[in-house]
Amino acid sequence: MQELTHKTIKDGWFREVSDTMWPGQAMSLRVKQILHVEQSKYQDILVFESTDYGNVLVLDGAIQATERDEFAYQEMIAHLAINSHPDPKKVLVIGGGDGGVLREVVKHQGVEEVVLCDIDEGVINASKKFMPSMAVGFQHPKVKVHIGDGFEFLKKYKNSFDVIITDSSDPEGPAKSLFEEPYFALLSGALTEKGVISTQGECMWLHLPIIKEVMAACRKVFPTVEYAYTTIPTYPSGQIGFMICSKDPNANPRVPLRKWSPEEEAQLTKYYNSEIHKAAFVLPTWVAKELST
Repeated sequence: MQELTHKTIKDGWFREVSDTMWPGQAMSLRVKQILHVEQSKYQDILVFESTDYGNVLVLDGAIQATERDEFAYQEMIAHLAINSHPDPKKVLVIGGGDGGVLREVVKHQGVEEVVLCDIDEGVINASKKFMPSMAVGFQHPKVKVHIGDGFEFLKKYKNSFDVIITDSSDPEGPAKSLFEEPYFALLSGALTEKGVISTQGECMWLHLPIIKEVMAACRKVFPTVEYAYTTIPTYPSGQIGFMICSKDPNANPRVPLRKWSPEEEAQLTKYYNSEIHKAAFVLPTWVAKELST
C-alpha cells in the first residue's frame, strides 16, 4: 500500500501556516502517522495521528480539532449559547461536521431535536472514522443530519430554532459570508422569539479588527450581542472567541440561566462550568476598550 503524504507535513512535522489569518507565525505538531488524505468537492481534508495531541483533523491546512484539546472549544461554543436560552427545545448546528458540537448539545435533556447542516459529507465521514470521540454526537437519536449549504438551508426556515450554533472555519473563501450581516439576518429569521446564536468569533490577539466588524454586523440584527472566549492550545495564539447574540433585548448571556450540579458538571464536561461561563465574558482591558467603541 502506498504511503500517504501531504504538502503540510515535512520531516515528520505538520506545519500550519496562514499569511492572512495569522501572519508571521505557525503552529507545528509532530506527526506519528498520516491516517487520511482527501480532496473533497469543497476542501482539502487531512487527518494524522500526532505524537502528543492524538488524532488531528485539518481542513485546507488549518487545524480544526485534536483529540487532546477539542473539548475546550466544543463545550464552550455549545453551552454558552444553550444555557443563555430560557428553554431550548430545537437546536440547529451549521457546520460542525466533526460531530463535537452535537455531542455537547445532546447533553441537555430539555433539547428535543438537533439538526446539523454541513456542506461537506467528506468531513463527516472522516470524523466518524478517525475522530470517534467527537463523532459520537451523530449516534444520538435526537440528531438529524442535512448535507447542504447553510445559507440555502436557513432560507427555508422561519421562527423554527431556539438556538443556532455556527461552527465555521475562518472568514476566508466560502466561510467569509458566515461572518457578515446577511447571514446574521438569516439566523435571526430562523430563530424563535427569544432565540440565541453562538458563532465562531476569532482570536482577540490576532483578529480584533475582524471581531469589531462582526460585532457591528451582529448589532445591526440582534439587540443583545456579547463576545466570550476560551483557551485552546492548538488554535492560533491559544485562544478563540464566540459571538453570543439573543433576539431578547433583556437577555444577559453573561449569566447562565441553568446550570448542572457540581457532580453533573464533573461527569458531563471537562472545561465548561457555570463559573467559567461567567468568566468567559470578562475581557482584558484593551479588548474591552476596543469592543466598546
